[in-house]
Amino acid sequence: MNHALIGARVLTDGGWREDLAVLVEGERIAALCPVTDPRVQRAERHDLAGKTLLPGFIDSQVNGGGGVLFNAAPDVEGIRAIAAAHRRHGTTGLLPTLISDSAEVMATAIAAVDAAIAAQVPGVLGIHIEGPYIAPTRKGVHQESSLRVPDAREISLTTSLRRGRTLLTLAPEQVPVESLRQLQAAGVILAVGHTAGDYASVRRALEAGVRGFTHLFNAMTPLQGRAPGAVGAALEDRESWCGVIVDGHHVHPASLKVALAAKPRGKVFLVTDAMPPVGGPDQSFVLNGETIWVRDGAARTADGVLAGSVISMIDAVRNCVGLLGLPLEEAARMAATYPAEFLGLEKTHGRIAPGYRADFTVVDAALAVRETWIGGQREMY
Repeated sequence: MNHALIGARVLTDGGWREDLAVLVEGERIAALCPVTDPRVQRAERHDLAGKTLLPGFIDSQVNGGGGVLFNAAPDVEGIRAIAAAHRRHGTTGLLPTLISDSAEVMATAIAAVDAAIAAQVPGVLGIHIEGPYIAPTRKGVHQESSLRVPDAREISLTTSLRRGRTLLTLAPEQVPVESLRQLQAAGVILAVGHTAGDYASVRRALEAGVRGFTHLFNAMTPLQGRAPGAVGAALEDRESWCGVIVDGHHVHPASLKVALAAKPRGKVFLVTDAMPPVGGPDQSFVLNGETIWVRDGAARTADGVLAGSVISMIDAVRNCVGLLGLPLEEAARMAATYPAEFLGLEKTHGRIAPGYRADFTVVDAALAVRETWIGGQREMY
């Protein structure tokens, strides 16, 4: 059955359009065309009654959701629960994210993601391995006993996912440059994060194939006048991408505005760094044996250390509009188009255009998610 989405304000490559039908054939967008097109008349029509049709959100940093932490449930059912929780909030593509853990858990998690993609669990695009090759002094809530320098066996493990994308967050001072080149050549997307490295070491990593920065400003050396640090390297570089957590807790809005002004348009994208309370029943969870509590919209340890976030992607989009003063169309691209480009999916995901995946997020005037579509399959809320 072909579908035609009509009556919506559609975010196209050229901006907003209210006079188009979006024709879906199978998993793909077949055309953006007038409502009078004969193909629309033959399709099953869905009148969105003035709602806004956005490209489906893509979140490359999802530690958990729906009450499930990926580290604690590195299996297909855990992934299915996490993806379902985030789908309700507009995320149609995501990378389940494994926080620093043992090689055994890493292997289990990679195998689970591979199996989830093979089983066509909706929205799973690959895996994000955050650590364990990070700096102990910038570990945040990562367990110090899990941190290490990768050897040849672990390089092989990290490159073992057969389906989907692999994103690896690392501290460049913890990984030899030759290993960086080896990982990049094997197709792993490399991002700097949780690093104590200085500007020079981060520049060397960029030259060796690092593509981005994980939760910019957080858990990395700051920008200072005589010591540009990792943040300075990130803001100076024109080619790399920066993921940002726009929750009002991780980064001050003024700092985010500086990043947006410094980087070329399209090089700053949204991530949630979400934990189990997103879409879940509880306001606490256990990480590395410690109970993390949600208070005043932030997840923190007993010592006050931020432990991921409790926002969804639609929350991040709303915050871009409300806290940063961005137009909705740019906030939506930061949630969909730009992360697709970062992950190398720019030819298939992140846009409402012919030939692209029929992944959509439908929002109302209050920016509440009312529908999601993944590969032409609709869910209503």
